[in-house]
Amino acid sequence: MSGLKVGDTAPDFTLPDAQGTPVTLSDLRGQRVVVYFYPRAATSGCTKQACDFRDSLASLGAAGYQVLGVSPDPVARLATFAAAQHLTYPLLSDPDHAVLDAWGAWGEKNSYGKTSVGVIRSTVVLDGAGTVTWVRYNVKATGHVALLRRELGI
Repeated sequence: MSGLKVGDTAPDFTLPDAQGTPVTLSDLRGQRVVVYFYPRAATSGCTKQACDFRDSLASLGAAGYQVLGVSPDPVARLATFAAAQHLTYPLLSDPDHAVLDAWGAWGEKNSYGKTSVGVIRSTVVLDGAGTVTWVRYNVKATGHVALLRRELGI
């Protein structure tokens, strides 16, 4: 599938969080949601990005946004990562990359001249009805949350 676009209805999903508790996107209807996709917990770029979201959580929350991070990592790895980095928002496990694929965050990518298939670092913002209001694919781990906050007027 190609990536989501502004105005699209985001595909619903249910994924386990770092404690193994299922989180269903449609249960968050009525809230604005930031869903970000990252390749692998506890790597340098993903840690920077996760901590940037953690450090911006108060301002995002005050503006009415719930943050969800999604990666193909198993639940146990997410639990270790969340504890080590004091992450207080849900990290969701998508090991078969079905959600990543449905949201356009899984596919061919080019890094340092090498082509591979995997997670395309992406962020999608939804309104309370589950409609995409902002989306970026192939984002940089560093500085991305600051850009997001500027774009959202936070």
